[in-house]
Amino acid sequence: MNKALAVALQAIEDKKAHDVIVLDISAVSSFTDYFVLCTGTSSRQVQAIADAVEEKTTAMGNKRAHTEGYANAEWVLLDFLDFVIHVFSPTARAFYSLERLWRDGRRIEPESIIQGARPARAKAGAKSASAKPPVSRKTAIKKPKA
Repeated sequence: MNKALAVALQAIEDKKAHDVIVLDISAVSSFTDYFVLCTGTSSRQVQAIADAVEEKTTAMGNKRAHTEGYANAEWVLLDFLDFVIHVFSPTARAFYSLERLWRDGRRIEPESIIQGARPARAKAGAKSASAKPPVSRKTAIKKPKA
C-alpha cells in the first residue's frame, strides 16, 4: 500500500476529520488509484486538514500535483496523482455525494492502511532476534572441575 497515502490518512485523523472513506477506484479510473473523502466541521477545519495533509506528505518527499478550492474551503481537492484527497464541508459533502458517484470503487478501512504502513510491533512475550536468552543461576555459576 502507498506509504504517502498512509501518511495523508494519519494527518487527516490527527486533525479530527469526520466520515473518512477510502475508495480504491483503480479498477474504474485511469487517472488515480484512490479517493479519500473526509469532512471538516468548519471552513477553518477544512483548511487545517488540507494543510496537515500537504505538510506531512511534502515532508516525506511526495508533493501534490494540484490543489483546488482551498480559498473557499467548501471542497478542497488535493491531487497526489496516485491518490486524491477530498476535504468537504458537511453541506458540500451531502450535495456532491462522491460516495454515490464512485460507488463502484472498493471501500477500504482507513485504519488498515495506516496500520499497514507502521512497523510491526513485537507481541508481548515474543523474543527479539537480537535478544539474548535469560541466564539462569545454573548456567551462570560454573562449577570447578574436579
